[in-house]
Amino acid sequence: MTTQRHFDLIVIGSGPGGYVGAIRAAQLGFKVACIDRDKLGGVCLNWGCIPSKALLHGAELYDEAITHGKEWGINVGEVTVDWGAFIGRSRKITEQLNGGVAYLFKKNNIEHLEGHANIISGNNGVTPCSVEVRKATGDYYNGDGGDVLETVTADRVLIATGAKPRDLPFAPCDGNTIINSSHAMTLEERPESLVIIGSGAIGMEFAYVYNAFGTNVTIIEMLDRILPVEDEEISKLAGRAFKKQGMKIHTGAAVKSVEVGDNGVTVTFANVNDDTKVESVTGDKVLVAIGVGPRCDGLFADSLGIELDRGFIKTDAKDVDEPTYKTSVAGIYAIGDIIGPPLLAHVASEEGVTCVERMAGHHTFGVDYKSIPGCTYTNPQIASIGMTEQQLKDAGIDYIKGEYSLKSHGKAIAVGAVEGIVKILASKPYGEILGAHIIGHDASELIAEVGLAIRLEATIEDIVSTMHAHPTMAESIHEAALGTEDRMIHN
Repeated sequence: MTTQRHFDLIVIGSGPGGYVGAIRAAQLGFKVACIDRDKLGGVCLNWGCIPSKALLHGAELYDEAITHGKEWGINVGEVTVDWGAFIGRSRKITEQLNGGVAYLFKKNNIEHLEGHANIISGNNGVTPCSVEVRKATGDYYNGDGGDVLETVTADRVLIATGAKPRDLPFAPCDGNTIINSSHAMTLEERPESLVIIGSGAIGMEFAYVYNAFGTNVTIIEMLDRILPVEDEEISKLAGRAFKKQGMKIHTGAAVKSVEVGDNGVTVTFANVNDDTKVESVTGDKVLVAIGVGPRCDGLFADSLGIELDRGFIKTDAKDVDEPTYKTSVAGIYAIGDIIGPPLLAHVASEEGVTCVERMAGHHTFGVDYKSIPGCTYTNPQIASIGMTEQQLKDAGIDYIKGEYSLKSHGKAIAVGAVEGIVKILASKPYGEILGAHIIGHDASELIAEVGLAIRLEATIEDIVSTMHAHPTMAESIHEAALGTEDRMIHN
């Protein structure tokens, strides 16, 4: 008779929340297993954050060669694209990082159990948590699992299964003509025309990639502006920039139907304020980028009784100041996208570390949900942290603003990236940093300085009195800080 294996902690899911949490738990002395139904690294490493940035960088290089080559005195002749090699490079990167996670698991003595996890029971104080490892079935995102390969037990289970793309209820993805972000990352041929439904970070990043290579891109957004979670001024500037690049953008537009025909797929949409104003656009393919939802198909036994909130797993994260990420079932915890917004890889990682450190009884500052950076890796890049101007107005907070244009910024001029602004928001009368919103070159890197400032409760004077190297893009942060006191030098 085979003895059932027991662990201190079983982590389900090996994405940026799961594998980071598993490694930190192992460092703290836990005996850890990680169950995943597919490749190590989760959606982020295999189908999201990392491979998409490889595509975006390639698109930016191509775009710059076409746009700035002659201007910079760099004559490269006719610029062509080997689409297969372009896509292939991004897949090779995921393979390299898959191996990296496997190495880290081996280094930290974490056992990787391949299969679909089905949680049978929690820890009732008498018997431990029990999890079936089943043969993976279905596609990457879905499946209830097949035959039971083994049953393992643990004192605790940490769920980090992430999220999956949402479908339109009347037009589910078929992987061919109606596609999601995973399909868009591996298309064998570049479509001549592409309709994108949704203009969040995912939609706009793919819009930039395909548009840069010559695809006719049309974006349909239900709200009144693209990138609607961003500061309103940043969204408007982004809209202008992307229209200038050749994208067609329809905002305030509600999709009514998606019909596949012999000549492609036709999307019909109406004005959200006047449904008699109806338009349609036809493309080779339609990318549905309307957000993501919880990924927990076949994860729980029917008798488990775990509490959900709109499909996401409910924890104590929103109820207490120092959450442990406990669910309604004893011994079971959850972190990352599976517990709901904000749906970001770096949030999942921080929650994973915080969760297992608190399991181990360690003091930790935890996750500061008021200062989470968000980035969109288009060109120009968009990055933000903290409160927007509208949020400050709605909250009745008296604030000061510094806004610096990159048009007169030395480093931006030198690299041919003068499009954009840096905006810093601070409180009156003490100048505490409340938020920052950037559109422009290296925005995703610049935002880290403001994140540290917010974490340290820094003031405008702290940034002003910090010497920034010249010439750098980081000087734009310094200039925007000066702008809150009407002291900008270069604008």
